[in-house]
Amino acid sequence: MNISQAADQSGVSAKAIRYYESIALIQPARRSGNGYRDFGADDVHMLRFIARARGLGFSVAEVADLLALYRDKSRASAQVRGLAANAIGRIEDKIAELRSISTALSELVARCHGDDRPDCPILDDLAGTA
Repeated sequence: MNISQAADQSGVSAKAIRYYESIALIQPARRSGNGYRDFGADDVHMLRFIARARGLGFSVAEVADLLALYRDKSRASAQVRGLAANAIGRIEDKIAELRSISTALSELVARCHGDDRPDCPILDDLAGTA
């Protein structure tokens, strides 16, 4: 199948597939006689794996590690668990950061009258003049 079909079946954009090939996250696809990429079912399976891992918040480097562990049938599940636990910690840090941002924005919105007057505490804060 061509790259568009692989993208449709895997949920990974053609641009991302090319990128993953360029950084060796996936093996370059076979080339057909006309030079086009030719993807098989195994390629789509790996792309789905990557899409799922990225959707769960794993970095590209972590996905590379996960793929290596997936392919290594003698792996210890503790390694996979460690990667997932690290991802949870990073996600929880990001959630805390987003909550802090939300609180700060909520406070600014509460201070803004939201009427026809030109003065705006939100813009003043962003400009550093509050």
